[in-house]
Amino acid sequence: MAISYHLIFHFFLPFLLCTSQLATACSIDPTDGFVELPFNTSFYHIQKPFDLPVDQRYSFVDGVHKLWVYSTDNPLSRNSPTMPRTEIMINGYNYSSGVWQFEGYGFVPNGTSGVCIMQVFGASPPHASTLMLRVYNGSLTYYRANVLVPNVYDRWFRVNVIHDVAASKLKVYIDGVSTFEAAGRGGNSHHFKCGVYSQIGDSYYMESRWKGIKVLKQM
Repeated sequence: MAISYHLIFHFFLPFLLCTSQLATACSIDPTDGFVELPFNTSFYHIQKPFDLPVDQRYSFVDGVHKLWVYSTDNPLSRNSPTMPRTEIMINGYNYSSGVWQFEGYGFVPNGTSGVCIMQVFGASPPHASTLMLRVYNGSLTYYRANVLVPNVYDRWFRVNVIHDVAASKLKVYIDGVSTFEAAGRGGNSHHFKCGVYSQIGDSYYMESRWKGIKVLKQM
């Protein structure tokens, strides 16, 4: 029996349209309803090993922030008990109330592992941070418990993190898709950070790159 490709096309067309519409619906703009705030070098500074100049662990070329650190590096200050890091600390927008959002495009090269690449700093003791996005063997994780994206190596991906302080809730969007929600951890002051901050099980060399960094607030 001859097959009518015309009939097959019209049979599957509604299914294809539905699938396409669902995919579009899943991807949204998390910044809707938020106001972008000014962002330049006066709103952040670079945390890096205390005994090294900034340009040995950080560069900014053609709009791309490149941050790297070694597991053998010193911490950010001589007496700090923390692990090595090179991070963009957005301390010009410390907040204790309201609904705030971080947006940026991240890139993690193959081999970087055991590292925090973005965090919402500030929490009630014994915690220091309210949220950490880490990379372990190519997977983007919430701290070390939840895998958010199984493979982020060697590609740019959009990161949006929304922190509703009063509701004590955080939402994570990756490439415009709602990926994870978490409860807050208290604290009286918060700010955003991104870069590389080594954790237990870190690789010898760690690097992340960031572009299009924005800080937004719901007005």
